[in-house]
Amino acid sequence: MRHVFKNGAWEWLEFPESDTAGIRKFAEEKRPYNIDEWAAKIPKMKTNNIMVDTFHKGEEWLAGTLVFKQSLTDKEDYHYFHFFVAENFMITSGLDFDVFGKKDYNLLKEQMGHGENALEGFSVLIGEMTTSSLLEIDPFEVKLNDLFWKVKKENSTGLLEKIYHARHELLVLKHLMIPLQEIKIAMEEAFGERASGKPEYKRTSLKIERGFNIANEYQTEIDTLIKLEEVVSSHRGNEIMKTLTVLTTLFTPITALGALWGMNFRNMPELEWKYGYLFAIALVAISTLILYIVLRKKGWSGDILRGKKRNSFFK
Repeated sequence: MRHVFKNGAWEWLEFPESDTAGIRKFAEEKRPYNIDEWAAKIPKMKTNNIMVDTFHKGEEWLAGTLVFKQSLTDKEDYHYFHFFVAENFMITSGLDFDVFGKKDYNLLKEQMGHGENALEGFSVLIGEMTTSSLLEIDPFEVKLNDLFWKVKKENSTGLLEKIYHARHELLVLKHLMIPLQEIKIAMEEAFGERASGKPEYKRTSLKIERGFNIANEYQTEIDTLIKLEEVVSSHRGNEIMKTLTVLTTLFTPITALGALWGMNFRNMPELEWKYGYLFAIALVAISTLILYIVLRKKGWSGDILRGKKRNSFFK
């Protein structure tokens, strides 16, 4: 499909990914540009890549492939398109607007048509893809806020798993924005002020910068959550080991004396004692109490014999 803007000042050509013949036919009209070479690479290009040609002044171009949609759970579920951009024309191949985002196709086309050249039109397109990525971050923000409060109430492997899943989702979203940043820089490299001086380019640059700032802040928050969870888990693990050690120590007298009087030797005088049973109970109780007092005085028991307070990390 061919769209002409600004009374023929620039045009946008849409092709299905399989229509390389149509692209080559258009390439004959734009002979100075190396469109044929780019079109030949289309069937093999399924991941992000950028090509910039600044060799001929006034005939600079930018081309490549951009992954603009990626499932947060399935590596193979992603969408991409190919592009070739010069100052007075733009080609897109395989761009599926059904998965593009919320903006109406006609409204987007109208907004692109306000641009003075194809560079502004392409900036509008990239800007909407950035917006699409930013929209993906909104549900992530809700999930992250939920994790903040769960960390205080819950401490488990399941929670740590959720935190790492959130971290992976953020990495996927950030990975989508990195090529947008690269395209922005490549446009300025190829076209200089003709691109960077235009309002749509500046607007898109701010969107990309906003996306990166948000992603970086959320990444910092997730890293903090992970460190906090690891510290709490480590502390509680140490407390469990200390508790087991203290309890083992406290039960040592009853274990030792029980083993002693559980023997079957013929000559055991204690068996004939009238108050031997009471003596044994008293001996166990007193020795256990003495051990407890020693542990308390030395501060070895700490808080481990108290229950954990609700909504507390360590107490």
